[in-house]
Amino acid sequence: MTVSWFASREQNFAENGKMSVSGSSSKVRLMAMFVLLFALFSSQSSAAQVPLLMWSSEGLPPLASPAAGHITSNDQLTAYLTSAFGSGPNTVLLFLQDKLSKEDFTLFGGVFGNKQDSAFQNLEAALQASPSSVSLPALEWSDSSVMLALLQEKLDVSPVLVDADTLSHLSINTSASNLLLINLPYCTGLEKSCKEVLHENDGIIGEVLSIMKDKGVHFTAMYTGLQPSRVIPERSMSQQAVGRSLLQAVESTVKEPIMFNVTGNPCIMLWSQNLNISLTGEWIDLAAQTPSLDGSICNGSNSLLVLTYASGHILRFAMSQRLYKVSARNWFTLDSVQLQLKDLTASYIGRRNIYAPAEYSFHCQSVTSFRDTLLVPSSNNNKNTTQWRLNFVDFQIQGFGLANGTNFSYASDCAGFFTAGIWMGLITSLLMLWIFVYGMHMIMQLNTMDRFDDPKGPSISVPQTE
Repeated sequence: MTVSWFASREQNFAENGKMSVSGSSSKVRLMAMFVLLFALFSSQSSAAQVPLLMWSSEGLPPLASPAAGHITSNDQLTAYLTSAFGSGPNTVLLFLQDKLSKEDFTLFGGVFGNKQDSAFQNLEAALQASPSSVSLPALEWSDSSVMLALLQEKLDVSPVLVDADTLSHLSINTSASNLLLINLPYCTGLEKSCKEVLHENDGIIGEVLSIMKDKGVHFTAMYTGLQPSRVIPERSMSQQAVGRSLLQAVESTVKEPIMFNVTGNPCIMLWSQNLNISLTGEWIDLAAQTPSLDGSICNGSNSLLVLTYASGHILRFAMSQRLYKVSARNWFTLDSVQLQLKDLTASYIGRRNIYAPAEYSFHCQSVTSFRDTLLVPSSNNNKNTTQWRLNFVDFQIQGFGLANGTNFSYASDCAGFFTAGIWMGLITSLLMLWIFVYGMHMIMQLNTMDRFDDPKGPSISVPQTE
């Protein structure tokens, strides 16, 4: 029943392609087609349907293979049952589960050959031991009483509700038709998982089949559901676009950068996915609020971005640029970041770690004041602000050289090309390579003996000069 169980039989299915025939080799092809039809029907049909497994201790008439995506109708099932129960008395075991869908087999059966993980071990064993079996992955479902009413009509008997204990003490009259009904529960999601419930149902199936075998009664067993456990809703054609159309573009959820303009031209730009601050242990994301830029200034050498929020928090980003003679170019630094709430202010120094060429922007995935700190708390902070924390996620800022208008310039990222891990890997590899080369060199310098001592002759005298 499981995907792993059927996978090993796909080769036989490809060569024969029959769904229901007699004999052990045809049973293998039957189950291989069963799993393939499961996948086909899952993607091609959205109508309500239940699977049906049917096997017999004597034999079943063959059933033609349906086309991919075909849903077996009640009329087709009626015609097949007429041929299966055409003459003579029949004993039918109907395992009727509250809910069942083909997805239950693929989800809770053992996959990748893990047979012990399958929830249908007894069911698989019964199908393997049966002379012939029939699998209908998609049986048309309209009402929960259809299957029971159909069997009552064909067998012309009333069903007898039994369980394993009742069946062991029940005397079965094989000279007349019998319809034995075994109800099986389905998971409700409250006490047990679906896999546990299906595993217990499989144990009941195995126990019932074992009792029937001990009694020596020939039977035909059927396993299906009162209703499907999973139904894919079918969309109305009136809600679908007709003809060819482009896929709908995904609406952008990227926020606009904070931009401070002077005389209509951008002067300072800042963007961050999150501007998280923690004052009393609880994190607040200021990026979700719209700030006022009053108090911001910028000129050729200094820039100050002041973000005033309605919650009373104030963030100040102070930047400066200067010429460094060693590199012969201007660099800008984020000198400090200040967080103010009422009369309390905490300052953080950033110039040691946050810098970039003046015509570039600076970007870093994480700018924090407490872990891998790029913002170093100032020693002048009040003791009431020593526990304040900043955490800027996907942070990018530029205070000079905004030649691209409303776009950031090329970003100088805080992550270098060579991290500590890369350097350690390179140094270790070079050390191992040196040891290998040195070892090869020493092996190549070994010389074999060119003189050997003859025990019958005089001893070899090797001068010290050699």
